[in-house]
Amino acid sequence: MNLAHIPEARLPELLRAMPKAELHIHIEGSLEPELIFALAHRNKISTPYPSVDALREAYAFTNLQSFLDIYYAGASVLLEEQDFYDMAMAYFKKAAADNVVHAELFFDPQTHTARGVPMETVINGLHRACHDAKALLDVSGLLIMCFLRHLSEEQAFATLEQAMPYRDKLVGVGLDSSELGHPPEKFARVFAKCRELGLRLRHMQVKKARPPTSGARLMSSRSSALTMACRPSKMRP
Repeated sequence: MNLAHIPEARLPELLRAMPKAELHIHIEGSLEPELIFALAHRNKISTPYPSVDALREAYAFTNLQSFLDIYYAGASVLLEEQDFYDMAMAYFKKAAADNVVHAELFFDPQTHTARGVPMETVINGLHRACHDAKALLDVSGLLIMCFLRHLSEEQAFATLEQAMPYRDKLVGVGLDSSELGHPPEKFARVFAKCRELGLRLRHMQVKKARPPTSGARLMSSRSSALTMACRPSKMRP
């Protein structure tokens, strides 16, 4: 698209009005301080921050790990199916306001099952939000289950087994959490099993300090993008 003929002052307005697809959103990371405190109050959970403003000030990330520290602290308030629904719907409402018409939601079941939250609670809450986002906001959503890099291959296989009763609500799998010391090759056998099950594999980049190339894709040509077209009306798993 050639934008050279469009006055620069008009670009923000045009970009806001343009239909968009959000292809990489870690949904737990979308939790905002107000909702974290609301869910903490509802679930009678204390937080290490005295106020919404104090938590917002902590959102001064300096690196991935400093972000993850807040990420996991925020995720700790998610206990019930309604919590996961409310988190996802809060995201969908903001996305719709920005004219996002399609979103692919990454989520971390291991973050929650480790705290005793059932897999069913996590997936059903998120899936119900995807359904309602389409019905109420005309925003389509897909669920991509992630394995935590800092955990073991054995734990990833166990998580995959737990998710099998809800296979019809998932379209793919990915990886997230700390990258340092946890290369994607660590989960090669897990991803091979996922492919056998018909789950799509998200493209994953291996970032190095001084990479000789722009990055290595996980499993080389065996990984696949979930979204196969640019037009929102064509976006299907």
